[in-house]
Amino acid sequence: MLIGLTLLVLVFMTAVMTAAWAYGLKARNGGWTDVFWTFGSGGALVGAAVLAAPGPRAWLVASLVGLWALRLGTHLAQRVAHGPEDPRYARFREDWGADHPRRMIRVTLSQAPATALLAFSVIVAAHHPGPLGARDALAAALFLAAFAGESIADLQLERFRADPLNRGRVCERGLWAWSRHPNYFFEWLGWLAYPVIALDPARPVSWLSLTAPVVMYLLLTRVSGVPPLEEAMLRSRGEAYRSYRSRVSAFFPLPPKGRQA
Repeated sequence: MLIGLTLLVLVFMTAVMTAAWAYGLKARNGGWTDVFWTFGSGGALVGAAVLAAPGPRAWLVASLVGLWALRLGTHLAQRVAHGPEDPRYARFREDWGADHPRRMIRVTLSQAPATALLAFSVIVAAHHPGPLGARDALAAALFLAAFAGESIADLQLERFRADPLNRGRVCERGLWAWSRHPNYFFEWLGWLAYPVIALDPARPVSWLSLTAPVVMYLLLTRVSGVPPLEEAMLRSRGEAYRSYRSRVSAFFPLPPKGRQA
């Protein structure tokens, strides 16, 4: 069951990300890749959770995944539709030139296996035996805290950017004074809800519930999150961002070393 559902997720997401690649080329905006991935992953993982073991826990897990995809996907869609192209994708377009379509499909399709890996955690959590209990409540509370934190971080950044007086400056307000990427931190935190539900040392398969938080941590901090965004910020903000980076934690929220005057 686990392998079969994961393969279905992989096939579905390969089709979704192929469509994302084609639409992004037509719109000349690679940011649509993230929109397609979020909504596509949400649909795939909700379906996998329900098919894994129909019942109260499966619906709880499906609800958490659905809320994640709805909030993040809507936020990204509004940003992509009404703002400039994400600097990461703009840099790809600039650096790759005529080879951009061929290289971009590799970047886009690589996100389908990422969703398949996330599916391990979701399926194992949905299939965890027994009635709903305290661990399910704790997982839901953790998810909602992460959901709220990411929403607040996004709203704080939007308000900062909307003020013309902040043009060219670095946001160091609210959660952004404690982490340079609080939205990424809370995004990762939400995926810990699934091992909270499922992890049981007596059940070896339950260790697969750790796949999602591990994969998301590596993607956000080592691959497609922090590194390219920090590079773009250094190019656009220069010394201001270097100063910010010297004082504020990259990922985990920590007390800042000192506030900019």
